[in-house]
Amino acid sequence: MKKIIAALAVSLIGISGVAKAEYPERPVLLMIPYGAGGATDFQARIATIPAGNDDMLGMPVAIINKPGAGGRVGWNWFANDAEKDGYTMGGYNVPHFIAQSIKGGVDYSTDSFEPIANWGSDPAVFVVGKDSNFDSMSDVVSFAKANPGKLTFSGAGLFVGHHIAALQIEKAAGVKMLYIPNKSGGAGAMKAVISGEVLAGVNNLSDAFRAQKAGTIKILGVADLERNAFLPDVPTMMEQGLDVDNTSVNFRGVMVPKGTPQAVIDKLASVVPEMFKHKRVAQKMKAGGSPMKIMNRAEVLDMWAKRQTTLEELLKGL
Repeated sequence: MKKIIAALAVSLIGISGVAKAEYPERPVLLMIPYGAGGATDFQARIATIPAGNDDMLGMPVAIINKPGAGGRVGWNWFANDAEKDGYTMGGYNVPHFIAQSIKGGVDYSTDSFEPIANWGSDPAVFVVGKDSNFDSMSDVVSFAKANPGKLTFSGAGLFVGHHIAALQIEKAAGVKMLYIPNKSGGAGAMKAVISGEVLAGVNNLSDAFRAQKAGTIKILGVADLERNAFLPDVPTMMEQGLDVDNTSVNFRGVMVPKGTPQAVIDKLASVVPEMFKHKRVAQKMKAGGSPMKIMNRAEVLDMWAKRQTTLEELLKGL
């Protein structure tokens, strides 16, 4: 009888060990490398709302912000110090982290991370204050030509989507403007436009959409291949004679550090895209003017590789 009891005890320990290994057992953190209130933070909080549902992760996702240097602070931390156990995920922004790794001075590249899924596709837009004399990109270009280096405009940082769009605009128009990266990211860059600290700005469509609805800015152009459904009356840069494509479009999603167990990656890769498809997420994203583009792990890997090639070529000439 004692042998049977002992065997049962060993069996129960084994079962307990298996149950204990089930991921996730506790809430998961999602590191966002930008400040609270910006588009990436705003969307991440919406995208992770269903995480605690039993048919999703079964555990909530908590946002932690590590802003600074256009995302460099957060992504450097994520590549070097984040635990590789699946309990700390990171938000990615492309082209941002890829462009930064190409230009150098950071501790990460596409080889540092494992993508999980993509939730958004947010074009860059050119914005001015509500009382600005600029009503089109033609007005902006004319001023910049007459006043080289004096047209100040804000963005979220260096070699983020905003900066890439800015470089493309300057190159296409043959002008030199003064790009000012904001230490507080997209939210701070937008405030600089609204307050009149700068004459203009390049920002995310989603941030600009909300600011325009509040009546604080005007949106003059979209850096994409076609007009956006959220701003059907705003022409693209190309429509206004500027050869600016969709290279700066900001893809947003979730990743984990390289070295995370494959079983955890597989679990997240199967659940997270479904989480992004949740009806409540779609409703809140639409209300906030946040364009969605849901991609699974394989699709994100392909997108990363293509953007790496595109940006390597683009940044050679900028």
